[in-house]
Amino acid sequence: MSADDIDNSSAPLIEHLTELRNRLIYSVLAFVVGMVLCFSVWNPIFNFLTQPICAALADRNQDCSLVLIKLQEGFFVAIRISLFGGFILSFPVIAFQMWRFVAPGLYKNEKGAFLPFLVASPVMFTIGAAFAYFAILPLAFDFFLGFQQMGPATDAAAGSVGVLFQGSMEEYLALTTKFILAFGLCFQLPVLLTLMGKAGLVSARGLGSVRKYAVVAILVLAAIVTPPDVVTQIILFAVVYGLYEISILLVKRVEKTREADLRAQGLWVDEDDYDEDDTGEDVK
Repeated sequence: MSADDIDNSSAPLIEHLTELRNRLIYSVLAFVVGMVLCFSVWNPIFNFLTQPICAALADRNQDCSLVLIKLQEGFFVAIRISLFGGFILSFPVIAFQMWRFVAPGLYKNEKGAFLPFLVASPVMFTIGAAFAYFAILPLAFDFFLGFQQMGPATDAAAGSVGVLFQGSMEEYLALTTKFILAFGLCFQLPVLLTLMGKAGLVSARGLGSVRKYAVVAILVLAAIVTPPDVVTQIILFAVVYGLYEISILLVKRVEKTREADLRAQGLWVDEDDYDEDDTGEDVK
């Protein structure tokens, strides 16, 4: 290979690296802008995130208040909200930049297959996050607050001590965002498995055959990401297992669409067309 051939072959690589750099710059800038916007309104965002705990406390006729355990805790809460919200706000831009980078290397049918999943992913994450916020968090906080002792501050005669919730601002935010992220990611299961089915990495029959192992994995997941509350764990298990069954149906639909396309092109071969002889070889 001559020096000119080497130079010509390296040119596309340099162009791809330049394109990747530009896409990353746009993505980082979008994230920084989103982070700055969220930092400017972090207090209303935090107040919104505290609505589940405030509602649970109101049901017990308690005031809704959180405390700062450390001097710098409020600042780090604002930073956490800025990072979390900045990524959510900038995700459409990041996804668009990723799409613009990979789209030129895809065939037309591949673009048509990949683009719907790119759109479905944030939609399913939003549904999962909303489910956690409106359904799971109230149940979890009601469970946790049930360990309070609503007696007097001290009652030596009765042998009991009053225990009231005085939550840390940073701890509460960490727990809330953990739930939201966990459920948002769990709701990505149909998107992930359907995309894998589209790529031929999994099949509906294969997913069905490992259903019992999926049940065990989902039970373990429910025990990890939820509090030690049986009701909450059952709800998460039911939701994620339902998503798993929906994923099997979606993969089956993908397989039927692929089969119809191959039949139209005359490339599909039915397994029933082959019989196995005594030697183990397929014969027509």
